[in-house]
Amino acid sequence: MEFELVAEGLRFPEGPVALNDGSVVLVEIEAKRVVRVEPSGRVSTVAEFDGGPNGAALGPDGWLYVCNNGGCFTFTTEAGFNAPARVPSTHRTGSLQRVDLATGRIETLYETAGGRRLEAPNDLVFDRHGGIWFTDYGSATDLGRNYGSICYALPDGSRIERVKEGLISPNGIGLSPDERVVYVADTALGRLWAFDVEEPGRLVPEQRRQSGRVVSNIQGANRVDSLAVEADGRVCVATIGDGGVTVFELDGTTTHVKVPDPFVTNLCFGGQDMRDVWVTASGTGKLYKTRWPRPGLRLNFMQRTAADEFSAESALCQVK
Repeated sequence: MEFELVAEGLRFPEGPVALNDGSVVLVEIEAKRVVRVEPSGRVSTVAEFDGGPNGAALGPDGWLYVCNNGGCFTFTTEAGFNAPARVPSTHRTGSLQRVDLATGRIETLYETAGGRRLEAPNDLVFDRHGGIWFTDYGSATDLGRNYGSICYALPDGSRIERVKEGLISPNGIGLSPDERVVYVADTALGRLWAFDVEEPGRLVPEQRRQSGRVVSNIQGANRVDSLAVEADGRVCVATIGDGGVTVFELDGTTTHVKVPDPFVTNLCFGGQDMRDVWVTASGTGKLYKTRWPRPGLRLNFMQRTAADEFSAESALCQVK
């Protein structure tokens, strides 16, 4: 598979979101900003953040919703590549925010859930009802690790809860095409979890001590990061170590697409046929584009056509 270099010089890019005009908005975690990357490669700043903007997605109101990890990473150079390192002493809390792409105005929606601070929100996905599934990655300490969780929130700031707790390092998150399964990539375990959804914001009650269904573990010392779902249900997970995209079949088998960077952190689908794929190569600070052999799943609210405007209004009414 051939990869076209779209932009470089980015400071640990993540959270790509494809727009109708062929451009991509993404975050630069180290630079603490959201930028727009045009097809020509021109990069312009949309908004600057405190903390560390991470995963991003368009919401039913057209705003870009952003998981802010609160600046839970420092950055260092490993073998010539930019890499996240230990949690700085300045880290206190993360948040779920949104930004107006037209003006750059930022609003903070949530900093706590269940009476506890959000450690480091990482990635998010909207369901068709306008609700937000997102991961709280947790954080490392001198004595070990604060576990992460799966959360669910409404975009109007009225409701947030921790749906599933006790996960090691939940990172990428996505929904199956029928939205009956939420997928979560656990970085440290190199594992893709599947959790059955009972209703919006509710998982099917656990059986005994089962944490969830294991789709598969990747081999070797590789780790998993953010993800995107294909239209037929395959789950494509950005992979760190043997950098690239690992495609998880629902029977647990995997295939790997190599990308020239050991720190591949995220990908998104877009284009008219949903076969254009943008990949964030964070270790080298590059954004690549390629053509995927199959179409990706069209995310809720990602395209702002007239029909989508009507759908967005309906979704906003449902969440109020």
